[in-house]
Amino acid sequence: MPKKDIHIKVSEKRHAKLKAYAAAKEKTMTQLIEDWIDRLPTKDID
Repeated sequence: MPKKDIHIKVSEKRHAKLKAYAAAKEKTMTQLIEDWIDRLPTKDID
């Protein structure tokens, strides 16, 4: 499946927190965000 870019602005504090969490879990920030998106409910979207 082709990938799309998403650009968001977050504070330096949030960026550092996400980066540190990703490193601790041995994942990329992209993987963490994709995992979060995959857990979003779809009931109201359909």
